[in-house]
Amino acid sequence: MDILLPMLLGAGFVIAAIAVHSRLWSFIAQRPSDYEKSGPAFDLRTHLNGPIECEGAIYGPTGRVSSRFVGHFNARWDGNIGVMAERFLYDDGSTQDREWTLRLGNDGGIVATAPDVVGEGRGHQAGSAVRLQYRIRLPEDAGAHVLDTVDWMYLAPNGTIVNRSQFRKFGIKVAELVATMRPASDASRNRDEQTAA
Repeated sequence: MDILLPMLLGAGFVIAAIAVHSRLWSFIAQRPSDYEKSGPAFDLRTHLNGPIECEGAIYGPTGRVSSRFVGHFNARWDGNIGVMAERFLYDDGSTQDREWTLRLGNDGGIVATAPDVVGEGRGHQAGSAVRLQYRIRLPEDAGAHVLDTVDWMYLAPNGTIVNRSQFRKFGIKVAELVATMRPASDASRNRDEQTAA
């Protein structure tokens, strides 16, 4: 009995320390206000517009790469409403398509919808960064789980967007995505047009 109380107190302290770390010093603890004064300014209507090339990797719960991909996106805007069509080509030969609808508020707020997003995603653009939070439903062949997603995009000085996303189930990180996005080159645009023809 004399040993049990210190062990319980020690376990409680460790759990509290992990919770504080997660809320204050981790990836998910970032806030748009952290980037308000950073530049160059990220404007979705400018930087996610037209044909876009993407490359990235998905990391599983052990931190090892579980999948690599390239993406070909096309975004168009009508005022503060944008539509971005995405096509992903994975290293196992599979493909995935998604179409986002993005609505921007005058305060930098973002409302995002897509067929595999449960409800609406919410986000904010501030300074050189954009945060989007949403719940995504995985495809049936991946178990159809619904994951809580925190998606951050950071604008680099040369206009490239660095994207980092974390996916959680019951608060536990189960996957992470890291990718880059930039305007498509002329060669890539020609290849995409030939593929579509």
